[in-house]
Amino acid sequence: MSLPIIAIVGRPNVGKSTLFNRLAGRRTAIVSDVPGTTRDRVSIDAEWRDRKFIIVDTGGIEDKPALSSKGTPPLLWESVREQAKRALAEADGIILVVDAMTGIMPDDREAADLVRRTGKPSVIAVNKADVPAREAAVHEFHALGAGEPFPTSAYHGGGIDDLMLALLSELPVRDEEVESSSTPRVAIVGRPNVGKSAIYNSIIGSERAIVSPLPGTTRDSIDTRVDYQGQELTFIDTAGLRRRGQVGSEELEKYSGLRSLQSIQRCHVALLVMDCGEFPTLQDTHIGGFVDDANRAAVIIVNKWDFAREMHLTEEDAIATIRERFKFLPTAPVLFTCALTGRGVDKIPAKVLEVYEEFTRTLPPESVSRVLADAMAFRAPPSKPGRRVRISQATQTRIGPPTIVLRASHPELIHFSYRRYLENRFRAAFGFTGSPLKLEFMNEAG
Repeated sequence: MSLPIIAIVGRPNVGKSTLFNRLAGRRTAIVSDVPGTTRDRVSIDAEWRDRKFIIVDTGGIEDKPALSSKGTPPLLWESVREQAKRALAEADGIILVVDAMTGIMPDDREAADLVRRTGKPSVIAVNKADVPAREAAVHEFHALGAGEPFPTSAYHGGGIDDLMLALLSELPVRDEEVESSSTPRVAIVGRPNVGKSAIYNSIIGSERAIVSPLPGTTRDSIDTRVDYQGQELTFIDTAGLRRRGQVGSEELEKYSGLRSLQSIQRCHVALLVMDCGEFPTLQDTHIGGFVDDANRAAVIIVNKWDFAREMHLTEEDAIATIRERFKFLPTAPVLFTCALTGRGVDKIPAKVLEVYEEFTRTLPPESVSRVLADAMAFRAPPSKPGRRVRISQATQTRIGPPTIVLRASHPELIHFSYRRYLENRFRAAFGFTGSPLKLEFMNEAG
């Protein structure tokens, strides 16, 4: 199950972006007293009370403004309204933000009507209710019929916990692990126009996805099951992920990027496709970072390799460059393909299964303990005067991604370099090629 999406909607200047920043835990959206500052959707992964979700900020919903001198409504108004409606259509839960200082305004009713039509779980954040008199006026917002109203102060953080607990209680709980399945899910991700759809079509043996030299042809994720030597694989073709500044004005294109990020969240293995003629770009590394952040296995594909000779590029040089730029994916296998001719594409399913097996490996408990003991014997964890660090136990607690919990005294003193040292020792012993390996440190008294 992918991360649930929570959309924040409301009329301009009620504090939507301030609430977004409060939930995101950092200043991401532009906050201003000028109505209409947020014109496009902004989205980010967030967490509240150990519940993870994607939070989406939107521009203000308002009634049609006065006609321009030419008798037509401003195009910006139509664009902002459309992107808010798309966010509502894709959301799993909705927060309608209103202003306690002004009471119910006509645009609040307009926004509430859009929320009610979705039939989705929703709550009302009655913002700026930071004095008793405004808290007492919260009950009037029941009239909007768009969920339970909660007095909140997005700026100071008041009332946010009650608001989020009420909404999250109505959303499905997502298992932290990738849902168990005998069918590996493979997301094909990358920038626009690097050949993702061509690879997808070559693998599945049909023109299921439209292939075009024009960037951005694929608008949404497409799933297809493929039988490979008796093993089913589900391949997910996705829209290209652009840098924020490169996203065009078409709202559908903006949201397709979020759908691609969801595809990464729900896959087991991500195929990161790059263009031989221009790699690795900064956006390639950003997309690789999304895969790493999601703790998914990865295979790196350098497509259009038929141009390598004229670029005086060898496989050895390309791999060296990739290892330097993708240090956070240190063991991801690299394949070289030409999707249009089919060269190298036949190797992808076998490599996916190899990486998937590593991603879902269960280790013998005694082997995990032995590797830890050998690692500490060779290099003891650093300690501080009066506080000796001792790691007493290592246990694999889950797969997909493989996770090892280490119980230690004073785990807060274990430096990043020593954590990386232990990860390297476990990898040297067990492999985990192409797969993330999570080490979690807990207090041995916990």
